[in-house]
Amino acid sequence: MQKEPMTNEVFEKITALLNELKTVTRPKILVAIEEARQLGDLKENAEYHAAREDQANTDKKIAELEDTITKAIIINPETLAHDKVSFGSTIKLLDLADESEITYKIVSSFDSNPELGYISFHSPLAKQLLGKEEGDEVHAQLPGGKKEFEVLEIKYVK
Repeated sequence: MQKEPMTNEVFEKITALLNELKTVTRPKILVAIEEARQLGDLKENAEYHAAREDQANTDKKIAELEDTITKAIIINPETLAHDKVSFGSTIKLLDLADESEITYKIVSSFDSNPELGYISFHSPLAKQLLGKEEGDEVHAQLPGGKKEFEVLEIKYVK
């Protein structure tokens, strides 16, 4: 089983979302299904089919969140040294092909947003960066092809 590092704040967000889905969202959907069922012929009952689809999507999301919680490892990145790239590190990289600089922060899969510079701990680039030090070169096989970077700076930014 692949462990999922995350901060306590992220764990609490996931737990709260799961609780809301189980105690508020899903019961409302079950009421909507029952009300739609009373409208008659289920074959042509759009309300019934929409409610059943909502139920399936909600049940899938509940299962995903429960799975994430079982894999969770709570890490406080403030307690890590960050002299090497680790969970929670903010890394400034130099793209050796075009000399451009880019900054990424390694976060949980739940917080991942590459457009904003937040990359998942499990992403191909993060896996290549973990354990690297300032000055190290990284040869990463990414979805867009092979890239080469130099690690310019590693720090922790809350």
